[in-house]
Amino acid sequence: QVQLVESGGGLVQAGASLRLSCVVSGRTLIMYAMGWFRQAPGSEREFVAGISWSDGNAGYVNSVKGRFIISRDNAKNTVYLQMNNLKPEDTAVYYCAAGRGPFYSPLLSAHEYWGQGTQVTVSS
Repeated sequence: QVQLVESGGGLVQAGASLRLSCVVSGRTLIMYAMGWFRQAPGSEREFVAGISWSDGNAGYVNSVKGRFIISRDNAKNTVYLQMNNLKPEDTAVYYCAAGRGPFYSPLLSAHEYWGQGTQVTVSS
């Protein structure tokens, strides 16, 4: 059984940093892309960042470019999201997702497994 468990969320002030972690069990990360998505109250789940498995090629939604960094440690079966200079509009539940293939995608349908989410709240 594949499980994704996120951690690292919390309540911070604007301008602070957080690092989210996602540990995957039941399946190796090798050969699979990974992604982070978020969902704010009343909004649809949106792509935040993704990383391909082989060359580490990564992509971000425009609103987090230059502030967030996605990385992965295949040996630890873990993917991270370093979030810097957080803004109130970053407030959401953040979800880790495992892709169906090796290249990252912003599409929800391109991801096969999902974590339960971790809450990130940024106060102004």
